[in-house]
Amino acid sequence: MSTRSESLHAYLSEARWFGGKGREFTVTDIHRIGTVPGREGGTVVVDIVELAYEDPTGSGTEERELYQVPLVLVAEPETDLDNAFVGWWEDPDHGWVHAYDAVHDRPSMTLALAAIAEEVSTDELTFVRVPGHELDLEAPPSLFSGEQSNSSVLFGEDSVLKVFRKITRGENPDITTHKVLTEAGSEHVAALYGWIEARTEDGAPIHLAMLQQFLRTASDGWDIALASVRNLFSEADLHADEVGGDFAAEAGRLGAALAEVHEQMRTAFGTEVAEASDVAAQMTARLERAIEVVPELAEHKDRLRGAYAALADLGTLPVQRVHGDLHLGQTLRTIRGWKLVDFEGEPAKPLAERLLPDSPWRDVAGMLRSFDYAPHAMARSLPEDDPDIAAQRDHRAEEWAARNKAAFLEEYAGASLTPEEGIQVAAYVADKTVYECVYEARNRPTWLPIPLAAIAKVGTP
Repeated sequence: MSTRSESLHAYLSEARWFGGKGREFTVTDIHRIGTVPGREGGTVVVDIVELAYEDPTGSGTEERELYQVPLVLVAEPETDLDNAFVGWWEDPDHGWVHAYDAVHDRPSMTLALAAIAEEVSTDELTFVRVPGHELDLEAPPSLFSGEQSNSSVLFGEDSVLKVFRKITRGENPDITTHKVLTEAGSEHVAALYGWIEARTEDGAPIHLAMLQQFLRTASDGWDIALASVRNLFSEADLHADEVGGDFAAEAGRLGAALAEVHEQMRTAFGTEVAEASDVAAQMTARLERAIEVVPELAEHKDRLRGAYAALADLGTLPVQRVHGDLHLGQTLRTIRGWKLVDFEGEPAKPLAERLLPDSPWRDVAGMLRSFDYAPHAMARSLPEDDPDIAAQRDHRAEEWAARNKAAFLEEYAGASLTPEEGIQVAAYVADKTVYECVYEARNRPTWLPIPLAAIAKVGTP
């Protein structure tokens, strides 16, 4: 392995946005797909690192992924970028260089913003600007430290550049969905201002980054929900509808916002139909695989299969472009209402699968499960030796979840659910909860009781 490959391997292994932590991998190739012109005293390049994970089964089948690492290459060390140091190597295009992750470098990020504003196009990279907003080119860039799977750079209070780290050939749904919703004038997303893309040798697009509106007054939906639960738990004798931090009105507004976004996506992308039996078969297959990971699911499999069988009996299901990975953590509350963010879909799924039309009830199910998670997660964060107090918290958690799920569903549907809609909600909630069981078993075993408890109640929203 070359010094360059070794350095990138070490940097990826420690990066918070790297999705393969804990797995053995090899850097198999490094593709330089472009250079951002104009940086004084250095060169900004966009490298795509191809890696392969070791196959623990010995079957010989390798899993490969691509990660974007934009770099600023300089001849001499820059001590103010020590925290972003990637390595020192003989670069194939620029000789011996010190390489730093460019998202940490203010001049490099200002350069990227200017390139979007000026709609720069090179032989390798295209900087696309969406008309309608005058970008603030004087805004100082700063890297947002809270993100996990991508890297976001804030430009003052004007815009945010999200740099996609895990890259897939093809159009990123986060960009394409934001584009149509921005064009539709949606009030429930941050407006798209532009993006950066490259092209493969066969002409396929590779979306590298997107620039969008910075939501200055935004508060995270998950945090707001937790604050509401905390208020409830602190009041010994009040119900969820009596405490000052009651969340039900916000849950209703969130349901109405999602309904409007779904309608806008239907208009923009159209609708199709799916065979309900095929969807149910996929859910059943996921259940069988999940039981291998979480054996406790086996005792609930008949009830879960019953929910899927009821779905199969519906004949066909309308499907469309959806968010695909919706929960309270993908929502922001601003002074102008709720905003939905991160339309990339479920990160673990291949891009081709994330682009497939799906039932809008999948997004609804994600939100309903999030309403269940918030109070139970808070309850688990407040250990209590007294079993009576712990039982009371669990009761109040159920009360909070039920109240907010009802408010959300009522505003989303605009009326009580029809029997057919109830069947769909029950099936998609079951499918989502099975997924959660696998996720928690692999990543947060102490949280596994939360989705397992919900599995026992499958059949009602």
